[in-house]
Amino acid sequence: MFDCTHRPARRGLERTALMLGLFYCCSTSLAADKVLVPQIVGDWWQVAGSPDLGKYTTEKQQPVDFAVWQAADGTWQLWSCIRATSYPGATRLFYRWEGDRLTDSNWKPMGIAMTSDTELGEMEGYLQAPYVMRYHGEFLMFYGDGNQIALAKSKDGKVFERRLMPDGKVGMFTDGVGTRDPDVLRIRGVFHLYYSANPGTALTGSDLHTPVDRKSLEASPNADYLRTSKDLVHWSAAKRVAFGGAAGTGPWSAECPFVYFHKASGYYYLFRTQHYGENAQTSVYRSRDPTNFGINDDRYLVETLPIAATEIIESGGQVYVAALLPSLKGIQIAKLAWVPKT
Repeated sequence: MFDCTHRPARRGLERTALMLGLFYCCSTSLAADKVLVPQIVGDWWQVAGSPDLGKYTTEKQQPVDFAVWQAADGTWQLWSCIRATSYPGATRLFYRWEGDRLTDSNWKPMGIAMTSDTELGEMEGYLQAPYVMRYHGEFLMFYGDGNQIALAKSKDGKVFERRLMPDGKVGMFTDGVGTRDPDVLRIRGVFHLYYSANPGTALTGSDLHTPVDRKSLEASPNADYLRTSKDLVHWSAAKRVAFGGAAGTGPWSAECPFVYFHKASGYYYLFRTQHYGENAQTSVYRSRDPTNFGINDDRYLVETLPIAATEIIESGGQVYVAALLPSLKGIQIAKLAWVPKT
């Protein structure tokens, strides 16, 4: 005969087991979702300095926004926008260095890599902020040319040729003068291109030889934007993905966006620079949605780092961070770790 007197005890055990199971699941979920933040590990090593540009050299020149990648032959490449040179127009051009190992100091200067071409729609002297990725056997270099984002391609990762659009120009899209600082991720088969822009800025003149009107730029709020594409020709409308909050709404409050996917946690991290130089500042945001890091909302803000123009590099199972020297006279690299936020 079935003894009904045992049923309440069994139900109690079942409830206890259920509660313990729920507690375990919740604890595991909370532990897995613990906020991790980037932390610089050990000492920096300098890989590039202020180069000899020949007739374009000045005492005021500064290597700024840059890209680091490994070429087809295994060497490491670094291209940087050098500003405040004596090059005509906006004074900017691309210079490159080469290193045998990512961990080597003082990479070999390789000379001027690219200058502007106004016949292809670029503003004179306004090459800036390259970003390079490898895709289907080619190296893709996205860059700003003063008022739009453009693309160049390479087979070996050293010599690049501009990709022209159907109109015979290089520009893929623009949000006005000041559209700059591209960074690209492939997410579910789609190119996600993040960039910085100050919509509403204007030129002091009417042609491509004229620099940006600084007063107009300073009056226009800076934000990070996203456009997507499947073919690198047709691009989606611009979506603002980060703006305002503690980082501010000034003309340089959302520069050099770099989005890194942290596979272990499943989160996307946006590095967004506010200041260069001795008071360098980059705000770091964390989101599961790569299209939203906060609009006047700091819920995604997890860290602030004293560095500028950040680029994250993976090599040999180690993550590295590259950034500008505080003096703005070179570029440095350090190891990066992801640690629980305290």
